[in-house]
Amino acid sequence: MNILLDECVDRRLARDLVGHAVTTVPRKGWSGIKNGDLLALAEKEFDVFITVDRKLSEQQHLPGFQIAIILLRARSNRLEDIRPLASAVLEQLPHAPAGSLTVINDRS
Repeated sequence: MNILLDECVDRRLARDLVGHAVTTVPRKGWSGIKNGDLLALAEKEFDVFITVDRKLSEQQHLPGFQIAIILLRARSNRLEDIRPLASAVLEQLPHAPAGSLTVINDRS
């Protein structure tokens, strides 16, 4: 799968998403683009968008996008807090439908 990490997600998480093509918003040159426009760009090239932005689903009508969104809910967006969620992300990737939000939290 082609995965895009939001700019608020530590880029080093990509190393833990083995077997997938992972890039970041900054690497694509999309830093600072608002969520709706960002999702519209991302859905053209990526299967999954991973973020820690808890308000994304309130701000955007996700069923309108052809990309799966995974929300990581951890104590912080620091690598040591989100890295333990990588195995759950890998488990959920095949089941995350486009246009929906899959929440993975540190209590799962």
